[in-house]
Amino acid sequence: MSKRVGGTSIGIDLGTTYSCVAAWFSKHNRVEIIPNEQGNKITPSCVAWDGTDFLVGEAAKNQITRNPKNTIYDVKRLMGSRFKDSRVQMDIKSFPFKVIEGLGEKPMMVFEHESIGNKCSPEEISSKIIKNLKEAAEAYLGTEVINAVITVPAYFSDQQRQATMDAGFLAGLNVMRLINEPTSAAIAYGLDNSGDIDGPDVKNVLVFDLGGGTFDVSLLNFNKAGIITVKAVGGDTRLGGEDFDEVMVNHCVQEFKKKENKDMSKNAKARMRLKIACERAKRDLSSTTRTSIEIDSFYEGVDFSMKITRAKFEELNAHLFVKCLEHVEKCLRDGDVHKNDVDDVVIVGGSTRIPKIQQMLIEFFDGKPLCKSINADEAVAYGAAVLAAKLSDTGNNKMKELIMLDVTPLSLGVRTCVKDKSVSPVNDMLVVIPKNTPIPTVKQKKLGTAYDNQDNVQIDVYQGESSETKENIFLGSFNIDGLPAAPAREIVVTVCFSIDANGILNVLGEVKPTGYKKSMSVAIFAQR
Repeated sequence: MSKRVGGTSIGIDLGTTYSCVAAWFSKHNRVEIIPNEQGNKITPSCVAWDGTDFLVGEAAKNQITRNPKNTIYDVKRLMGSRFKDSRVQMDIKSFPFKVIEGLGEKPMMVFEHESIGNKCSPEEISSKIIKNLKEAAEAYLGTEVINAVITVPAYFSDQQRQATMDAGFLAGLNVMRLINEPTSAAIAYGLDNSGDIDGPDVKNVLVFDLGGGTFDVSLLNFNKAGIITVKAVGGDTRLGGEDFDEVMVNHCVQEFKKKENKDMSKNAKARMRLKIACERAKRDLSSTTRTSIEIDSFYEGVDFSMKITRAKFEELNAHLFVKCLEHVEKCLRDGDVHKNDVDDVVIVGGSTRIPKIQQMLIEFFDGKPLCKSINADEAVAYGAAVLAAKLSDTGNNKMKELIMLDVTPLSLGVRTCVKDKSVSPVNDMLVVIPKNTPIPTVKQKKLGTAYDNQDNVQIDVYQGESSETKENIFLGSFNIDGLPAAPAREIVVTVCFSIDANGILNVLGEVKPTGYKKSMSVAIFAQR
């Protein structure tokens, strides 16, 4: 159970491209989305360095074309990742700012200004965005804010979840809870539809959350008692509107090269101007079938002009749109629910405004209308604020009665090996907690020694669905030394996995009969 705390609490949707903050207002008996200092309810997840000060949000984004090498965006994709990860390296290639390898293989952003240099970790950059949201909330509420619930993609890795917690701490917040983004959106949907007395006692609801940088899909059960149960989750932490923009940018680069015989792909300012123009065109194509991309003095004094149709945009991104539906299919299979048994399909996230995405979803569910009753940009922050109010005992009775039961999206298990090089390591994964197990949960397995007089065992913790550990995600390990001499299998090591409501996994290894214990703690929910 999460510890309840007093005081003013907020809910934060820390997004890849835009972020949002909300809070419960007892006076008005409702959750309100809090505007930033410019009066807007969503804030660009952007941080810039001008050589003297850090600029955050809209101030940072407004100068991005003038100062692209010192403006950080999409930092959520670097949170908790290793610098050498292939997907990180792909992201870095498209960034105009410099990213280097720091301590512990952590990616570090480098600000290079003529007056002074500066380096920041992804957590530090994210903390500045969170602090900006915190200050906006304090100005709006007229009181200090200490506690927060922050949302994360359901498939965020252990390191990414911990990095999010660290960012909140650096921003001066007590992070009461991390909540998965689709689950948070489901809370907003549940409260919005709680008055449906003529509806079924239990509803199957699929939440399709496609944002700027991440994609999540969750299958949930809602009942009239206010219990929300997650049945299965899926998604991709590197699939969203930013990827659609990048596809358009690459297409335009090739068109310009073909027409003008000039390669501008390495020019940071030109590429950033093109990225902004493509993003604008993408938004236009959600309401019109044709638009233009026009940039004066684009590169080496040459203008760029290109017409693009909605059909061409859909053709360029068809492989990514199909990928979204593949995750939907898998989520339904994992939840053992046929698509005809889904009562509502709820869409959230700015990228769900793309007509083709909506069309493909409607066709997949055989013509079922999509539920658009909750605000696509604000629903995740809204749900986080509801949970924040519940945890701080400031919400109404409906909120206090709300119960959320989440699941672990991938199986968790161990590989055991020994320090003796003459003994071949075991590469099979022994599953301790199967995927889609409701959390919180506690499960254990007993392991016997592999050979006579074995004096040590190493417990390697993995996450994934392959029977071979090399195909799964390594979460961490610990050693248990000093085992008493005994025949093979006589000494038993009990491995206990426990997962709390935040998705924090604690692994305890205990040797029988000595009682010797050793443990490790990680955050679960790894990406695929």
